[in-house]
Parts: sequence; structure tokens; C-alpha cells
Amino acid sequence: MIIDNSLSPIMFEVGPLELRWYGVLFASGLIVAYLINMWAFKKKGLKLENLDSLATYLFFGVVIGARLGEVLFYEPGYYFDNPAEIVKVWKGGLASHGATVGLFLTYLLWCKVKNFKFGKHIDAVALGIPVAAAFVRIGNFFNSEIVGKATGGDYGVIFNGESFARHPAQLYEGFWSLAVFAILLFVFKKWYKKMPEMSLMFLYIFLYFGGRFLIEFVKDVNTLPDSFVINNGQLLSLFPIVAALVYFAWYFPKQLKK
Repeated sequence: MIIDNSLSPIMFEVGPLELRWYGVLFASGLIVAYLINMWAFKKKGLKLENLDSLATYLFFGVVIGARLGEVLFYEPGYYFDNPAEIVKVWKGGLASHGATVGLFLTYLLWCKVKNFKFGKHIDAVALGIPVAAAFVRIGNFFNSEIVGKATGGDYGVIFNGESFARHPAQLYEGFWSLAVFAILLFVFKKWYKKMPEMSLMFLYIFLYFGGRFLIEFVKDVNTLPDSFVINNGQLLSLFPIVAALVYFAWYFPKQLKK
């Protein structure tokens, strides 16, 4: 089945002002993630007043990190030629690899400022991340960005300005993010009292970026030389995947023995 994506990225506009679907979905994802994190904080017996300050740190870390990731890893030429576009995050263009780095750095900063152990709150935070990621990818669909390769058959999505069907790679990622959330929610509800610190976060990292690595095979974007057997998204995904494997192979078994 072929779907014609003729959706406008603009939700509505009044004079020179416009409200974009991407911005609405991005904000909605953050709100839903916050509510999920609130539930997780309560479940783990963590103080809710700490969530508000943490959410503020993470918001700026994720947005700045995601934008810089897009600028540096995916479209450096365009943004260096058009630097004014860098701040226009409401139009889209946020990289999950950069968002992950920004999240970890600002979370670490928050822990230092508040004098908390790194692992104390991170698993409660992890639970909401894939939901926010899913909302962002749906926003990418409205923007007709992060598209996949041509399917070459009678299935796929015809995006704005094109006449052939592509893999809706952004929707693949969005659906996978929701699947990751379902897995994390099951694990959290069943073992949240017994889980070693950071285990849910690293489970998220392994599942999300593992799926991302596979989905990249159908994406039509690459800034690496053609001689590379993988694209830049896959190369960047290898680092968090390896970090998660190291955690589960080394740190996780030690914590289980305690």
C-alpha cells in the first residue's frame, strides 16, 4: 500500500505567525514524558520537588545537544552557510545522538549541583525518554524529513514534492520508540525495587540505539564517504550500544551480587 503524505508541516498560521506540528508534537512529547517521570519518581519513592529542577536542566541539555548534533553530525554545510537557521529548532532538525549526550551532561551537572549520586534518579528519567522520542519522530513525518530510501515497489510513503514511494523511516523509529517504552515499563513495574542503578537507562540505550542501527539501513541520509559500509547514524549508534554492553557485561553482574 502506498500512502501519499501531503500533510502540511504548519498546523495553522495567523498573519506572520505560524504554529507547526513539529513544535506541538515536541512540546507534547516533553509533557507526556514529564508525567511518566512523575509516576516513576513516586513509584521509586523519590522526591517530586527534585523532578522540576531536573526537568529544567534536561530540557536545555536535550534541546541544545540535539540541535548541535544535527548541525555537526548531519548537515554541517547547510548550517555553516546559514547560521541563523541554527536557532530555529521549531522547524525540526534534532539529532537523538546529540540529545543523548546533552541529557547525560546536564543530568551529571544537576547531580553535582544537588549533590546526588549519578544513579539515584536516572532510571526514573529513562522511562519517559522513548515516549518523547516517538512524538518527535511523528513531528518529523509532518515535516517530511528523516525519510527512507525508495522502496522500489507498491508500498511506502510518497512525501511532499516527490513522485515515488519511500520507507517512512521516521515512523519506523517512532513505533520502535513506543515498543522500547513498553519493554521498559514492563521491566520497571516488575523489578523496580530490585533493579541495579542505571540498569533501566542502559537497557533503553541498548534497545533504542540497537533498533536505530537497523533502521538506518533504510534511511536515505549519509555524510560519510561511500566507501564506508555503514552510515553516520550507525557509526554514532555504535558508541552507546558498546557502552550499554560494557555496563551489562561488567557493572550489572556485580550489582546483582550485592
